[in-house]
Amino acid sequence: MQDFTESATSTGDTASLKWRKSAHSNPNGSCVELAPMADGRVAMRNSRFPNGNVLVHTTEEFRTFLLGAKRGEFDDLAEGA
Repeated sequence: MQDFTESATSTGDTASLKWRKSAHSNPNGSCVELAPMADGRVAMRNSRFPNGNVLVHTTEEFRTFLLGAKRGEFDDLAEGA
């Protein structure tokens, strides 16, 4: 599996993004939100801290993660959840 490169960016760079989260999100607000960026990257943040750090992933990094998730490579991380 490929390593993911993460970079934090200021929320000022991402304030105008259209954030979204899964329909399966926790009703108490403990969710991950994602937003597409104009340059093709994907921004990710914790919905409980919308003014906090944002992780930015390249399209290839995000695609690799999604493919791994679809194949169940991370299922062990959600055991008991």
